[in-house]
Amino acid sequence: MNVPLELVFRGVERTEGVENLINERVRKLHRICKYINSVRVAVEKPQTHQEIGNPFRIRVEMRVPPGHDLVVRRESSEGDMHDPLGMMIRLAFDAGERQLRKLVGKQRYDTKNHIDPWSVGTVVKLFGKEDYGFIKAMAGDRDIYFHKHSVLNGAFEKLVVGTVVRFFEESGDEGPQASTVHILEKAPMAQIEISARSAG
Repeated sequence: MNVPLELVFRGVERTEGVENLINERVRKLHRICKYINSVRVAVEKPQTHQEIGNPFRIRVEMRVPPGHDLVVRRESSEGDMHDPLGMMIRLAFDAGERQLRKLVGKQRYDTKNHIDPWSVGTVVKLFGKEDYGFIKAMAGDRDIYFHKHSVLNGAFEKLVVGTVVRFFEESGDEGPQASTVHILEKAPMAQIEISARSAG
């Protein structure tokens, strides 16, 4: 599952090298957290400083179910105005990775030590005509089968890939399955693949 990426450039020339670096770092975020919903990256050069040095402002926003928004900002200061853009992007993503690892570790700990039989995951596959799909569980990184009739309130048609759900897991004839599925959070509206180029 690719992570939807929104990439915005303001006052900065969009280059293939910068886009490739950002795409590579977003893929790394996905390796850290398989269920990350979306990433938004803004690369800016404030107009007030265009004649003074070469300052940049980088903002990385990560949406992680259920309902976590992680935000990293990195801006050149007077002392490091001449840092290259690539270095600023790396520093911003390094900080983002630390935040993401911390959240994932906490979620795994909470899940492992929680007696609540419900689990949280993200819909990763849907087979609408066959009335079933699969949920990627947050804990254990497993794909859990579910049927249309398992979705509460007849909401199967509202599901899309990326929807965050709460589910009750049980053993089925062919492995684990979700006997009850409840929608927690809808998927992001903009489903832009990592490899696609966003309009800036």
